[in-house]
Amino acid sequence: MTRQLACGLALASLLVIGWPAQAEDAKKADPTGTWKWKTNVMGMEVESVLKLKRDRDKLSGLIVGDDKEVKITDGKFKDGEVTFKAVRVRGGQEVLVSYKGKLSGDTIKGTIAVDFGGQEFNLAWEAKRAKDEKKKDQ
Repeated sequence: MTRQLACGLALASLLVIGWPAQAEDAKKADPTGTWKWKTNVMGMEVESVLKLKRDRDKLSGLIVGDDKEVKITDGKFKDGEVTFKAVRVRGGQEVLVSYKGKLSGDTIKGTIAVDFGGQEFNLAWEAKRAKDEKKKDQ
């Protein structure tokens, strides 16, 4: 009985001490802002800009690149993970692009999945928060 009580108290202390700290860290993490990254498109390096806005666990925003603005859809932010989709037009054909990444400080690192004509291509994705955004947060 004493052993069960000790195990129960140890578990309770982990719940009280450990998990709230993690929950607080997750609340502090916020992908709202302007993010930049470069992608190699047919031998040319193209800079993209992502403008995100968070409302609880939902994300909205725009991707600006190739002199075009594209609205994101299905944007979510949960447990430090950013996910959203965008439909781009390449060669007159719609291309679904899915983004998934983990937010860590001023970096989102993950993958971009491109569905082009039924074939899926995956690319590494690393976006950095725009420096001017960092100054606003401080």
